[in-house]
Amino acid sequence: MSAIIGIYHINEEPVNLQHGHVLMTALEKYPADSIQTWHSEKIFLGCHAQWITPESLGEQLPFYDSEKQCAITADAIIDNRDELFDKLDISKVDRNSVTDSKLILLSYLKWGEDSPKYLIGDFAFMIWDLKKRKLFGARDFSGSRTLYYFQNTEKFAFSTVINPLLNLPFVEKKLNEQWLAEYLAIPGMFESVDSNTTVYKYIRQVPPSHSISVVDGSVSLHRYSHLADVEKKHLKTDREYEEAFRNVLHEAVSARLRTHHKVGSHLSGGLDSGTVASFAATELRKGNKPLHTFSYVPVEGFKDWTHKSRMADERPFIQSTVQYVGNIKDSYMSFEERNPYSEIDDWLETLEMPYKFFENTYWLSGIYEAAHQQGIGILLNGQRGNWTISWGPLLEHYATLLKKVNWIRLYKELNQYSKNIGVTKTRILKAVRKKAFPFTVRKSQLSDQDHFPMLINPEFAKRTGVFNKLDEHGIDLTGIKFPSAYEVRKNQFENSYYWNITGTYGSKLSLRYSVWDRDPTNDLRVIRFCLSVPEEQYVRNGLDRALVRRSTKGYLPDKVRLNLRTRGVQGADGVHRMASQWNEFINELHQLSKDPQMAELLNMQIINDAITKIKGAPNAEYAFDFEFRILMRGLILYRFMKKIGEIEGR
Repeated sequence: MSAIIGIYHINEEPVNLQHGHVLMTALEKYPADSIQTWHSEKIFLGCHAQWITPESLGEQLPFYDSEKQCAITADAIIDNRDELFDKLDISKVDRNSVTDSKLILLSYLKWGEDSPKYLIGDFAFMIWDLKKRKLFGARDFSGSRTLYYFQNTEKFAFSTVINPLLNLPFVEKKLNEQWLAEYLAIPGMFESVDSNTTVYKYIRQVPPSHSISVVDGSVSLHRYSHLADVEKKHLKTDREYEEAFRNVLHEAVSARLRTHHKVGSHLSGGLDSGTVASFAATELRKGNKPLHTFSYVPVEGFKDWTHKSRMADERPFIQSTVQYVGNIKDSYMSFEERNPYSEIDDWLETLEMPYKFFENTYWLSGIYEAAHQQGIGILLNGQRGNWTISWGPLLEHYATLLKKVNWIRLYKELNQYSKNIGVTKTRILKAVRKKAFPFTVRKSQLSDQDHFPMLINPEFAKRTGVFNKLDEHGIDLTGIKFPSAYEVRKNQFENSYYWNITGTYGSKLSLRYSVWDRDPTNDLRVIRFCLSVPEEQYVRNGLDRALVRRSTKGYLPDKVRLNLRTRGVQGADGVHRMASQWNEFINELHQLSKDPQMAELLNMQIINDAITKIKGAPNAEYAFDFEFRILMRGLILYRFMKKIGEIEGR
């Protein structure tokens, strides 16, 4: 795992080594096991390395192959090493000494610009090919590692993080108004529909699933991975599907345990993280290594206000998993001194950009810090599981059966589901009808409470044309559209902008704490398998997420595996935590509301109305209210603007 940088002179001038050192100096705030550079006349490459895997110990990066006249710098862990060894005809005697960066370079030498298609893992890399006078690189399919770049007619520079590029004397530090407009206008958790852009006008990024090529002054991007159309798998029995599921997930989990450090895992009370932890703990037992789990729990004194189907404190289910699986050293952390408000400056420093997912920031960074203190090198999670291993939208599937007039199967399923959850078939059928025929919900039935407030200043929106752009991409700004779970899942794998934020905070937190966040449910082999499984495997006998529930029998306790009544919810105590700083929070919001430059960006009427609603005593139930969310988003942007000096007099 590494932070990588580089400068390439497109013109005939030799590279300025001082500029390369400017980039490297900006990385010094991150811990490193090795700091190395390499340069030739027209190119400078650097690597600020953190050794995570056994093969990375003592690794030379950047690496130059004098015979092939190619140099590589890489931020990568490759998971399909054995498959690549076979395809590249690497002898078994040499395999243990081959680093992941060398494997990437050998793949490039064999397959050229098609090489990223053959790589499975988390990676961002750049290769200088002297013979072809070409700089070539790529970012993994889901953007698990970041890769930013700057270009003009004379120079091309790249970096894992943004700030080193902003330190170069030829890079203008100017905000990207279009990005800001999309950040403010999009109700969802992603920032922009253009995953090539950033908050800075002249800093771009290689999108997930893309490669980049710089030849003769021309920079081109190419999408190399598409997951939309995967051929369906037809196995003979349910047992065969379950066995295939366990095999592919075991392969993905085992590949991600490759470290000379301790192995940790996020663990909630749900299926995804529980399944990952179970497979990991079982595999680690073979080497007499425990799995260290980290679980967020609410602060003491918090009263769970969420719906009875939700659960803010998941300890009973977490502990059930820990006791059943074994070989787990569990930790439960509430981080009493942290809250969404107290963490803003720290997260802006880490992310280098405004962000939206404030609800989880305090425990996310807290767990990374705790993992670092305990010597963890790999921190597993099951974040992509909702779209892969635990897919199975029950009501949507029943809606499909209703629309296809498949009465017999629908009746059997409704009957079984009714027994499973203790709700009448009539009530379930009513919910199914709404899913099947959402257009029957009229606009007049929806109040303003159902719509996400428009945070962006209407004039700013008009000037940037942001509404037209978002409409072209099918982004719902009103909240009155009802995409099915199938549409949402399809978009997750087709549109790369959904993936960007996970890779952004994962990369930057990992650099800060020397802990690599890894998700087996996001493994390409797992995704392709899950997309290939027929839908009826995912909803069966009144069970949603049926395949993972069946496949984990013997891996997870039934209390977790067959839990249909409650689901965990993180961050419900966010406002409760802010009680001691509530007045400070409200005062800063008033400052924001009076700032003339922020008024050019934000809809101050919406801001003031929201302040009026929440300015009294803090109410824990504000945590997921639209008003609290827009105020936090506006405040985060306000702090960011002050941080970079865009607001005068601050």
